[in-house]
Amino acid sequence: MALRDLRKKVRKQFADFLEIPGDIMLDLPKITLVGNVQLFIENHRGILEYTPEGIRVSIAEGEVAVTGENLILRNILPDELCVEGKIFSLKFN
Repeated sequence: MALRDLRKKVRKQFADFLEIPGDIMLDLPKITLVGNVQLFIENHRGILEYTPEGIRVSIAEGEVAVTGENLILRNILPDELCVEGKIFSLKFN
């Protein structure tokens, strides 16, 4: 088992023991999709690309790619962003 995987496993066990949400302890993004018209991403690392047809957002383990049409960034905060428009797909890279 790689050192990185071992650290992740220990963090998860520690979070479970202390009943801390995994997104906080494991530095995971929290993604909330409301229908196909609104998307919230918490715990992101920044915007990599932004067009009306696609948005790429950096997260701890890579990136999230959102495709759709008429996409706009409604809110951009240091730890949360909101995408609105017609969302077709989400992809983790």
